[in-house]
Amino acid sequence: MPKYLLRVAVAVALLAGAAGTGGCSDSGEEKTPKAGGTEGAPPLKWGDCEAPTVTEGGGQAPPKGWQCATLHVPLDYADPEGETIPLALIRAKARKQDERLGSLVFNFGGPGGSGITTLPGAAKEYEALRERYDLVSFDPRGVGRSAPVLCLDDKQLDAYYASESSPDTPEAVKAYLDNTRRYQQACEAKSGKVLPYVGTENAARDLDRIRQALGDEKLNYFGISYGTELGGVYAHLFPEKVGRAVFDAVVDPTATSEEGALGQAKGFQLALGNFAQDCVDRGDECRLQGSTVKEIEDNIIKLQKQLAAKPIPGIGDRMLTESSATNGIAQALYSQELWPLLEQGLDEAEGGQGQLLMALSDALNGRDQHGNYSNIGAANTAINCVDSKDRYTLEQTRAKLPEFRAASPVFGDFLGWAMMGCTGWPVPGTSSTPDVSAPGADPILVIGNTGDPATPYEGARKMVERLGPGVGVELTYKGEGHGAYNSGDPCVQGAVNSYLLDGKVPAANTVCTPPPDATQPPAQPSAPVEPLGA
Repeated sequence: MPKYLLRVAVAVALLAGAAGTGGCSDSGEEKTPKAGGTEGAPPLKWGDCEAPTVTEGGGQAPPKGWQCATLHVPLDYADPEGETIPLALIRAKARKQDERLGSLVFNFGGPGGSGITTLPGAAKEYEALRERYDLVSFDPRGVGRSAPVLCLDDKQLDAYYASESSPDTPEAVKAYLDNTRRYQQACEAKSGKVLPYVGTENAARDLDRIRQALGDEKLNYFGISYGTELGGVYAHLFPEKVGRAVFDAVVDPTATSEEGALGQAKGFQLALGNFAQDCVDRGDECRLQGSTVKEIEDNIIKLQKQLAAKPIPGIGDRMLTESSATNGIAQALYSQELWPLLEQGLDEAEGGQGQLLMALSDALNGRDQHGNYSNIGAANTAINCVDSKDRYTLEQTRAKLPEFRAASPVFGDFLGWAMMGCTGWPVPGTSSTPDVSAPGADPILVIGNTGDPATPYEGARKMVERLGPGVGVELTYKGEGHGAYNSGDPCVQGAVNSYLLDGKVPAANTVCTPPPDATQPPAQPSAPVEPLGA
């Protein structure tokens, strides 16, 4: 399974008000049949944006003022004069052009999230930064319309995501392994040419081509979740080209696939406990049965077992299975704003109605209301499996399951079995962990959130250590949800804005604590992430 299964917060479009936008029109394409060398990427030709494609998540075209372009980069950087692939880009120009600092490039995570779709919907969160920066994002290679990885079709994905992901009988184990193999075979059949080249190191080299094409001497960068790993690899490869950079919701660069998955099991269990404690504290206002955290969690485990034995009605003719319910629960833990939906969804599921938990699961899987899937799942698997050389046998996985179950009675089985997601992948992996050492780079602000379920807090300190002395500057946010800047916390946003806009590096080990009555805004709209256990 990919090193990190769940890396980036997801807003439920219909439930939390996020709208997918973006896409590139032909008028924005800079046609270059060859892309040679490591310098001198051609300037971009910006034009109007089209509506995003199905692989990007669909939706409407962005409002007036957004521009799109296409940059051609080498498929294989070992052959820079050879075949090229297109990278789709989007931008909103700085409002104060006379005070413009350059471009600020975003990667919202995944891996596999479409920046073309995400940035316009998330732009209101970054209005302060747009005063002096052009806000820029892109579909990384293998994602959206940038040479996308494709695997199963929509109907096949419906069945795949509903299938059992925590098998407990020999027959169920065989079915699980067969499903994994069919998924991998479909990826190879449809996307075999690009699979060897979609890894993070190539994406980091693409980032430098983007920097050149934007005309910036250094890369100003905002990476979220997996975007922090991409940023760290960029800093390692091009330390002298790092400008003002922020890493938020930080991936632990020292963790193997197993360690990353186990960390997530603990992180999601922590977030679930915080959700349950909030329910207990509200007493009769909470719709769930149980007067303690353990009782609420035990009822969730009971619901999982019931759904494993007998699914309940979901949306349309689809049934809510144990796997889809667990995905829905995980989805809602990405943001405290989604906790009321989780409470309602669990209450309704206990009453035999699974529509809300299925809607949350669909958002996690990248499925729209018309039954179309983005390619987030396929890209996520392909990128992670080429990045990581970890391949676990059935025996190794079974031996680790007790540790995963101890870490999380709710999510442990799913995350433990998911370790096998890259076993049998048609392309070998490159390493167990990325190299993010960046001696000589300018300061990088590294933000860890103590309540983050998907990228546990400890990863921020590990990133600072690996970046090296004088590079990583750690800031702690004592909050809930995935990420810190999008929480709206004025301490976090003040520190980030001051650094990016004025170059003022905050003191190392700064701590931001929201007031007790603070409430979070709706979750930052961003790309769906891979489901638990897929």
